[in-house]
Amino acid sequence: MFSKILIANRGEIACRVIKTARKMGIKTVAVYSDADKDALHVEMADEAVHIGPPPAAQSYLIAEKIIEACKATGAEAVHPGYGFLSERASFPKALAEHGIVFIGPNPHAIEAMGDKIESKKAAAAAKVSTVPGHLGVIEDGVQAAIIADEIGYPVMIKASAGGGGKGMRIAYSRAEVQDGFDRAKSEAKSSFGDDRVFVEKFIVDPRHIEIQVLGDKHGNVLYLGERECSIQRRNQKVVEEAPSPLLDAETRRKMGEQAVALAKAVGYDSAGTVEFVAGQDKSFYFLEMNTRLQVEHPVTELVTGIDLVEQMIRVAAGEPLAFTQDDITLTGWAVESRIYAEDPYRSFLPSIGRLVRYRPPVEGKFGDITVRNDTGVYEGGEISLYYDPMIAKLVTHAPTRAAAIEAQADALDAFAIDGIGHNIPFLSALMAHPRWQKGALSTGFIAEEYPDGFHARAPEGELTHQLAAVAAVIDHVQNARKRQISGQMMGTPVTFDKRRVVHLGGTHALVSVTCEIKEADGAYKVQVFDADGARGHAHVLTSDWKPGAPVWLGTIDANPSALQVRPLPNGVALAFRGVATEARVFTVREAELAALMPEKKAAGGGKELLCPMPGLVVSIAVEPGQDVKAGEALAVVEAMKMENVLRAERDGVVKAVHAKPGDSLAVDAVILEFA
Repeated sequence: MFSKILIANRGEIACRVIKTARKMGIKTVAVYSDADKDALHVEMADEAVHIGPPPAAQSYLIAEKIIEACKATGAEAVHPGYGFLSERASFPKALAEHGIVFIGPNPHAIEAMGDKIESKKAAAAAKVSTVPGHLGVIEDGVQAAIIADEIGYPVMIKASAGGGGKGMRIAYSRAEVQDGFDRAKSEAKSSFGDDRVFVEKFIVDPRHIEIQVLGDKHGNVLYLGERECSIQRRNQKVVEEAPSPLLDAETRRKMGEQAVALAKAVGYDSAGTVEFVAGQDKSFYFLEMNTRLQVEHPVTELVTGIDLVEQMIRVAAGEPLAFTQDDITLTGWAVESRIYAEDPYRSFLPSIGRLVRYRPPVEGKFGDITVRNDTGVYEGGEISLYYDPMIAKLVTHAPTRAAAIEAQADALDAFAIDGIGHNIPFLSALMAHPRWQKGALSTGFIAEEYPDGFHARAPEGELTHQLAAVAAVIDHVQNARKRQISGQMMGTPVTFDKRRVVHLGGTHALVSVTCEIKEADGAYKVQVFDADGARGHAHVLTSDWKPGAPVWLGTIDANPSALQVRPLPNGVALAFRGVATEARVFTVREAELAALMPEKKAAGGGKELLCPMPGLVVSIAVEPGQDVKAGEALAVVEAMKMENVLRAERDGVVKAVHAKPGDSLAVDAVILEFA
């Protein structure tokens, strides 16, 4: 076994590998760019080596620097994580020349499977079901359009060396092929240094299901069940689960055996994933093989009890697999949410900056529920524009799918992040979505269920009174604290009216709830009054919440609850299960006066195109004096390796252009003006 390994990666996956290596008694070496000098993986590793400036092309993607770091530290092997050099056959070849072991598959398997075009040819030869398409390299958009016409729409335009949703576009007509081809080619070049793309039929209403395979250097290959990865946005996975709610045992066996046959055909000898696109009728077609550890590997680990990183290390050291296919059993259900630095209220645009607050839920096993949080960040750390936007992967495991989803919802509600935009509100809402809970999934789920983007739900029904009760109790606790302030006027003790009016939805309430609070036996009894003043339902709340805490943890009518809490003038912003509202708490007289206050109107926008996220200008498509039509492309801005096309919202004339390709812009920076 190795005594020291180097992790040629960053972020959460580097931290993940370090944890297993530490458990195995193996010392670790981290590498880092200038942007990552204070990163968590650098702190966790036994040693760390600086390898260059922030852009990956000048640091994490340079194999020579990784090899130099191995030599300088005496690392005997390299774990590549995912992305970066993980699927480049030239990397393990270069390592071997210097006597360094690659913790991953052999170069031949990477070459055969890592290339999307060649992998489809190999799959067809191994009699694996494949999607109709053109497997040759396509030279330009004209050729792509001709091929798309022959295959039939819709088609998928995809980078041959792609992954993570980058270099991928769907075209529903000939008109969309050219732009999709250009964007996919450009993203592929930027992200992978390889601009080859191919075209294949896009299966309507598909599901994305993948099989985890594991092989050793002694000819043994087996499969570890499947993962459902159908909840995607812009072809990037958002939520994964294991097993899939679609598959039965027979379909799972067929998919697993095809995945193993393909792996054996190329002599696969590590952890890898064979991805399939599946129809709602359980038909399935080979999509691609990822010759590396997948981002979503934790759900497989939780349902099988097998540490995939440990197995990769043992296989690389020459050990045979210690179990057979018959030993693999799937126990319970696991759900993983990818927590991204992106603003769901602004079309999921990337968000960068400092993590002013980062308080994940407590990890561990709680009865039959397991909570796991794989991350590479910490409170006070910074999210950079140079790398992908992942903050953490929150995983829950339970005996059933429903229980795993409920545990995931609880964990998301208890996850506090401030300082940047993040997608926890969206993930929390998704866990409560009836279609998700039923398992009626497809890769179009998000586009279909949120066609106008994500908007937090307003409270309805009994939840309205429950949130009002929490807001009233928070106000009550804060008032109790105010009584302890020194230097108050002497004489009659300060008292606070027990009756409160809670406005949900802002100062000018969408809903007004009148309630009265009483304390008894360590609990708060909140009596709600109907509109006519009659007594309604009484809620009992318990919590040891303290002012300033970002999460209210307690019980509401004996039900454990976690609510996000953010201070507002005269109230708090509350979020729970995808429901968000502003709660202002008044005395009865204050509420009467607040209703008389004029409502502040938002200022109107100017005639400008603003940069919606911090990013790098890739191109400007217009010039001063040019007429533009609604929907016409104006500029392309890259952020976190994804290209975003900014289009005109209405017809107009360009007055001035204030940015040029190569400029690094802050959010809301002016790109151009309209006359």
